[in-house]
This record gives sequence, C-alpha cells and structure tokens, in this order.
Amino acid sequence: MKPKATFSDSDHVGFFADHELKVRSYCRRLPALLASARGAVIRDSSGNDYVDLLSACGSLNYGHNHPQLRSAAVNYLLSDGLAAGLDFHTEAKLDFMSKFEERILAPRRLRYVMQFPGPTGTNCVEAAIKLARKTTGKSNIVAFTNAFHGVSMGSLAATGSSSCRAAARGLLGGVTRLPYDGYCGAGLDDITRFERMAADPSGGVEPVAAIVVETVQGEGGLNVASIEWLGGLATVAKRLGALLIVDEIQTGCGRTGPFFSFERAGIQPDIVCLAKSIAGYGFPMSLLLLRPEHDVWSPGEHNGTFRGNSLAFVTAAAALDLWTGEFIDGIEARSRLLADWCRPMVARYCGRVSAKGIGMMRGLRFSDCSDAVRVAEHAARERIVIECCGPRDEVLKIMAPLNIEIDLFSSTLERLARIIDLVLGSNEAVLRLERNDAVSDPHDHCGDAIAGPELPHAVANVELHSLLGDA
Repeated sequence: MKPKATFSDSDHVGFFADHELKVRSYCRRLPALLASARGAVIRDSSGNDYVDLLSACGSLNYGHNHPQLRSAAVNYLLSDGLAAGLDFHTEAKLDFMSKFEERILAPRRLRYVMQFPGPTGTNCVEAAIKLARKTTGKSNIVAFTNAFHGVSMGSLAATGSSSCRAAARGLLGGVTRLPYDGYCGAGLDDITRFERMAADPSGGVEPVAAIVVETVQGEGGLNVASIEWLGGLATVAKRLGALLIVDEIQTGCGRTGPFFSFERAGIQPDIVCLAKSIAGYGFPMSLLLLRPEHDVWSPGEHNGTFRGNSLAFVTAAAALDLWTGEFIDGIEARSRLLADWCRPMVARYCGRVSAKGIGMMRGLRFSDCSDAVRVAEHAARERIVIECCGPRDEVLKIMAPLNIEIDLFSSTLERLARIIDLVLGSNEAVLRLERNDAVSDPHDHCGDAIAGPELPHAVANVELHSLLGDA
C-alpha cells in the first residue's frame, strides 16, 4: 500500500491551491487539514478540535459519524451489500422506502410516491421542475427573491444569487421572479396581485407550471415565510392550476423543528424536494416526493447513474430510527437555547444586530455586513466552524447538528458571543485581533488573503485567548 501523503505545517494549503480550482470557498476561511470527526466536533491533522456549527450546510443534522448510522453502513459493507443499484429493486431501497412511508408519511397523512433522481439536491429540483412542466403542459416557473435551489441550469434559473448566475446568465429563462414574504415589505397582497396578472389574458404572464419555494431561505439570509403567506401561496397555486414545489433540501429532516418545515403551515405541497440530511451520514442522496396523479414520467426519462446509492439508503433508514420522542424533544430544547442566545445579543446591539431564522436554523443579521464576516473569520481562528449567508453575507448562520451536546452548544455560543462583543464593542481589541489575522498565500492565484491553520505567531494565539477570556 502506498503511504499516505504527509505535509508539514501549512504545506497542504499550497498543494490544494496549485492543484484545485479557484472555485473552492469554505477552505479559504478555515484552511486547516481536517482529519476526523464525531458528533459536533471535527479534528484536524495536528490534533486541534473544532466545534461544527455548519453541519456540512445542513447535510449532517445527526452530526458526524453517528454510531448507529456508522454501524449500519459498516455492517452493510461487510455483508457485500449491493453498492450501486441504479433503479433495480434492492433490499436496501425497500427497507428505506417502507420505513419512510411508515414513520414519516403515514403519520402525517401525506400521500406521496417517491423518486430518487440522483445524488444531489440540484438534481432533485431539476426533476421537480421538469415534471411540473410535463404534467401541466406549461413552462413558466415562479421563484422568489433570494431563493437558492442549486447551480445546474434549471435550478439555477430559479436561484436568485447574481454571483451564482453570472457564468450562465444568458441561458437562464422560463422563470418569473416574485418578492419573498417580507422582501421590501412584500406580503400576501403581492401574491394576490400576481394571481390577477396571471389570470388576465393581457397580464403578460405566461401560464404557470409551478411555484417553487423554500419555507425558510437558508442561503438567502434565513428569511422565514409566515404561515399565512405560505397558506396563501398554496391556495393561489391551486387556483392557477400550478404545482406547489417546496424545496426542503436544507430545511428538511428536522432542521426547523418538525421533519418537514412546511408542517407548521398545514399545507401539503404537490412536490417536495429532499436531499442533504435525508441520507443521515453525509452520503449523496436526493428524494423527490410527489402526489401520485403527477407521475407522468416515461421509464428512464429522468435518471442518474447514482440514483441507487444503496449505502445512502442504509444510513437513511437508520436515521429514521433516531426519530423518537426524546430526539424530537431534544431538537426543541436546543432550538430554545439558540433562540434564548439570540435575544440578548439583539438587545445588546439594538440597531446593529437582528435575529433571523427558526428552529435550529437561526442566526444574526448585522447591519454592517463586514461585521458578520469578521465574526466568522475570528470564530474560525477560535476553531468554531460557521458560515455567513444572505445576499451580502450579512447573516451569521448557526446550523449545529440537531443532537449537539447541550453543554457544548451552550459553551460554544458563549464563546461566539464574546467574539461578537469584541468585533462590535471594541475597535482597539479588533485591531489587536486582526494584527496577525491573515497571511498572504503565494499559492492562491486569485489574490484573496487566507488565514493559516493557526495564527502565524504563538504570541498572537495567547493574545487572542486572553482577550476572549477577559471579555
């Protein structure tokens, strides 16, 4: 066996910069060489621990290497279980589908059939849009401001981000953009106005095939749609003869509290898109749910080589076993803890910080977007894995595993609060923190400043920890 490559200090940063494309992003803020993880803690190759408040963008709702899911995966591999099954009938798929029907769909009285479009969320959205157009015979898709549905062509057309759309802007069409609930004061009146335009032969709106929506916009800034707005949207979709597609890729599997985020609104979408945490362990998998009457596919019309990822089916089935009353109560307790942490931060910095989100999908919006970015950068240096979201990265987004240890969650939020205090409360302290924050990486050809896996001087580490301890 060829020995594993070894790199001293930050040599790996240069290797990745020389051999991987500039499109890499998360590693710029946290360039440490990550090696292992369990629960909400990640460890790098130097033995440093990091608390994960990102959960692989919501792909690890149950944390890293959950022992039950890991055992299910290992046992399946050791039994020579079929790994790649295309859309053949397999024991692994049957086990997951029957358990999902019994434990998730039936108790909620949801009558859906299932499709496994491919391994990614964007593939799931692509399938939903294509199917809506085929079943309705219409082409126009309604999407919203600050939406994020993926970066392949169909889903990208529904995505709002200009930075994501830039490379393909001239090829994106067939979508009517409406303001999301609360966008510049938008509400139900805007939906009603659009319905009248769409029903007016001279309204200039093409017949609507589907309305695709996130009940909480994750990448768009943790914008939460109200129950009334979601209910009105479902009603308008039905009156227009359009299908309602709810994108649950980031909000699903308990991230907002219930298994599906749309449950709080009492609606039943025509199509539901799931991915990210549906596999439980981080394995690639997506799941499309649709009302049986909309299944108009011809065999093989929408497919994917890895739509039969049996290992993902195995861990997905094991993840459903975690959904006990105790687990649900645990989500509620952690959600309250996070909400209770946000409130005093908003009171302390009234006008500069506001609370966003719901459930275990919350964060703080900073009036000065540079403050949010600086908090995230300092958090990375304090070994807290966190990201920013929103159109200008103005929202500090906290998405810890749903089962993160309460004590660890509480202490990490306290550390995060001290970092925010330093960034917002003391210019002198911030200047001291930033004195040695970033080193220029000669291997990074796009010119960004990249922090090393540790601060460049030991004294800087000591200084940072002493500042945080005094705060």
